[in-house]
Amino acid sequence: MSRKIPLAQGETSRTACAPMVLRTGVDEKTGELLLAPVLAERVGWAADLVAQMTGALLVAHWNTTDVDTLAAGADAGGRKLPSNAWMALRRLGWTTAPPQGVRVNDRIVRMAQETAGRALRSVKWRADVVAGTLATWPADPKKRTSQEWEAVRAAIPGGEHLPSSVIRSRTRQIAAFERKNDRLPADVFELEPKPGMARMLVLAACDAQQATIERSDDGRRALLRLQLPTRPDPVSYRDWTWVACPLNLPPTIGADALLHLPTLRPQGGRVSIDLAYTHAVPKTKRTGHTVALGVDWGLNTLLSAGAARLGEDGRIIALGAGAMFRAGGVLAKQHRLRRQSEYLHAKAEHYQRLIRQDADHPLSGKHQVLREEFRQVAERRSNLNQALAASAARWAVDQAIAAGATVIYLEDLRSMEAGGMGRTHNTRLSQTVRGRIAERMRHLAAEVGIAVVSVPAKNTSKHCPRCLVPLRHRKAPDRPTTPGWKWALCPTPGCGWQGDRDTGAWQRIAARGLTHQTKTVTDRTTGAMAIRSVVDKLEAKAVVTATAPQTRRADRSKTGPTRHRRTQRPAPRRRGAPSPARPQGRAGQRPGGHAPTDRTGLPRAAHRHQGVKTISTPTTRPTRHRPAGAVLGAGFHLHAHATPPRWADPPSDTISLVEDH
Repeated sequence: MSRKIPLAQGETSRTACAPMVLRTGVDEKTGELLLAPVLAERVGWAADLVAQMTGALLVAHWNTTDVDTLAAGADAGGRKLPSNAWMALRRLGWTTAPPQGVRVNDRIVRMAQETAGRALRSVKWRADVVAGTLATWPADPKKRTSQEWEAVRAAIPGGEHLPSSVIRSRTRQIAAFERKNDRLPADVFELEPKPGMARMLVLAACDAQQATIERSDDGRRALLRLQLPTRPDPVSYRDWTWVACPLNLPPTIGADALLHLPTLRPQGGRVSIDLAYTHAVPKTKRTGHTVALGVDWGLNTLLSAGAARLGEDGRIIALGAGAMFRAGGVLAKQHRLRRQSEYLHAKAEHYQRLIRQDADHPLSGKHQVLREEFRQVAERRSNLNQALAASAARWAVDQAIAAGATVIYLEDLRSMEAGGMGRTHNTRLSQTVRGRIAERMRHLAAEVGIAVVSVPAKNTSKHCPRCLVPLRHRKAPDRPTTPGWKWALCPTPGCGWQGDRDTGAWQRIAARGLTHQTKTVTDRTTGAMAIRSVVDKLEAKAVVTATAPQTRRADRSKTGPTRHRRTQRPAPRRRGAPSPARPQGRAGQRPGGHAPTDRTGLPRAAHRHQGVKTISTPTTRPTRHRPAGAVLGAGFHLHAHATPPRWADPPSDTISLVEDH
């Protein structure tokens, strides 16, 4: 079977991954039906063998010399190492073996080498960052001078484009090690412990003698066959049998997609599958864009986006008023879960200090309960972040599709660190999932041929989108009692632009991306596109031209009697009985009709403007406030509000000027 898919002109191949669950299987030797718990147990036995051999490989080669040898890409004879990690480790002679008395085939050893090789290759980047930071250790780790910043960036490979937040986090990590040990670490291998290996089976390192996958004729199902042990310590090859597992493919996998061997993860009595597949997608362009979507980050208003068009004469026009994705309620829940996890972690650490090494301590049971609660809260936070990232990224890509944009220009805030805004505000800014949203956005946009390019965020909210003059920020005119600086006003008399500062930000981002698109570069490792710096000559052209005001519609004032129109539609049914003489419920309440009167409306969380303190922690006291949001069943989607796009009917740009007193 060919391992390549046919491509048409303007298409390229792309490999993606779909999560699934392995629900059942059949032992081909005995014909026994294996349910999910039994199947998870047998997969777990194989995963334990692989994890044990992987750990042995990491212990033997977790050092600077071996990692540099693997990263160099050549063996002792000067030959280029293969791209597959297990083949590269075998070329270098780094082998492993199962425990004594256990019999496994060579493909199980391959999976262990593949997992260990990926971990050793991934640590190379962290080792270079730590080595460069140690070589240029500053006099004051809390604050580097400009010369020290230049030195540390020069010492790190690719450091000129590395976010400053990465260097600061590594500096804090090294400083903590120095305070604890009164010396600097030698390298990252002393600074960080050996990573724990997950229980998984990377079947991509195997061949048909260990696992196969075939697609059915209808294209909606597949059959995965693999060898699994019948006992935790197989002593011969007779203890390994073939198991056939049917799979129902999700609709995201097209009929012409090419399936690859998946990765199996036994978790909690079931087996999760990461099924990789290759399919054809439209090619993304680096340059040549005329319609772009600008995306600006926010806090309660998580995303603000709008489209802009680059005309043939070089003018940039905003298409409509844009849209906003507000997630104040979701972020409020995230903030509460973070505080709860911090409390549980601190209490568990206190119990651990009291228990020490005494396994029979009276607090041991409570300590285990706290650790389990902390794990559950961590899972809830992770699931909430994943749901928020998927929803926000899907919304942004849908905005680009609706506007006909071929590129999304995303504000680059990787180096942003919150400070000086109060403990609560700083923590909320630091806990946002911008990186996960951007990653998910790139994944979804690539499916439809839309490029995602990160743009420098300097002065996007500070300068006017029409004349590039610094704006004046003040309270919003429709919310005079709400504190903040949400409204922006251009002080130039000839311009007079005013509006939401996020609206001006996405216009600046889209205009900057369209004028700097020839400066777009692509990362060879990740494939992510970015505009590294702003050119003054091109920035002077990144202005949004004011569109002409809309003409008034025809006068529809009534000049005569309304013409009677005959219709075949039957008249609506009326009440069969007259309404009661006086209301039976609250005063002023309409009596019962076709609409039910005993059904309450949606929770207030679906309508109100939500902030971090909108939904408080529930309590049983009758005098305290009880929330009506997520706690009472509003759910995730009633906390994530998205304004609909209005590309087809752009509003007038004639906004009344506000005098500055």
